[in-house]
Amino acid sequence: MKIITLLALLIAVGCILATGCVAQPKKDPGNATVSPTNTFTPFVNTTTVPGLNATINATNVTNSTPKLKGPLRVSIGSYSVDQPLRVLIDNQSAGGVRAGFPLDLMVDEGNHSVAVCVGVICPEKSVIIVFAKRSYLDFEDILKQKVEFSKPTVRILKSFKNGNGIGVELEFINPTQNDLAMSAEVIAGYTFIDGRTNVRMGDSVRTTASQFVEAGRRETRTVDLYFNDGSAYNYDEPRLGEVTPK
Repeated sequence: MKIITLLALLIAVGCILATGCVAQPKKDPGNATVSPTNTFTPFVNTTTVPGLNATINATNVTNSTPKLKGPLRVSIGSYSVDQPLRVLIDNQSAGGVRAGFPLDLMVDEGNHSVAVCVGVICPEKSVIIVFAKRSYLDFEDILKQKVEFSKPTVRILKSFKNGNGIGVELEFINPTQNDLAMSAEVIAGYTFIDGRTNVRMGDSVRTTASQFVEAGRRETRTVDLYFNDGSAYNYDEPRLGEVTPK
């Protein structure tokens, strides 16, 4: 009887295992370690996004729009020169001008400084340039005032009686860009009564004066002309002979 009972029990256990009726024990979730799978791809800053990676330096941006310009005419009227005079606009050379031949230019709108140069002397005027509106500058009067002579010149300022002769005050004028050694011959005619014959006689006297004159400067010098011995002198106004450089 016992043997039959044992066999029945073994058969029952085998049947249960064969049919999967025995449940597998579950693991305690509180004691499990979970390793999550990282499915997120990190963003790498190598993608070029238009407009984001470009650096714009506003100070280096060149405005391609051309500036508006206006016409300017520069004239020196009747101021006489041998060579065209330099015209400067904002200290930049802009061409040459001479009497009867004005200089026509197109200049950017705005305030500008315009100068006409005789050697190193450059009288200056200001002008406001407006688009499509003609501006005109005439330098005749200011040139005659500030640069009376356009080339090296010697002139007589005055003369006066000086004992048995006359003194002559000369002005040496150098408007050029170079230092010059200048010279001028001074001549004066006169009459006098000869002491031996008591007869009025005529004669002339001359001398040469030299002066070093720096560029753009003027120098004055007085020279003396001496008469022959006699009395009752009368003299003509002195005049200049040869002047160098011409």
